Amino acid sequence: MTITFDDFLKVDVRVGRITRAEPFPEARKPALRLWIDFGERIGVKRSSAQITRHYAPETLIGRQVLAVVNFPPRQIGPVLSEVLCLGVPDAEGEVVLVGPGHDVPLGGRLY
Repeated sequence: MTITFDDFLKVDVRVGRITRAEPFPEARKPALRLWIDFGERIGVKRSSAQITRHYAPETLIGRQVLAVVNFPPRQIGPVLSEVLCLGVPDAEGEVVLVGPGHDVPLGGRLY
């Protein structure tokens, strides 16, 4: 399926920094609860991410990640997931988070 550039612009992908991460034992599949700071304009948002294969909560604090910030919130068990963290599959199909290669200002938009 081909989309237009205007379609692409509708997806608001921003950089944020993980400030808090903890296990999410209530999730159906192994997951972590994340709090991500997107800077003053957007603030801190919560997310549920199935990333336990490669990441422990304590290794995520301070990491910058890319996330879609304009999807409607989604209730996942007791957690309201407000943003969708982006990742790509490794050779076994497990999620590897996507982030900038250098530290960048929070809230920066992907283009």
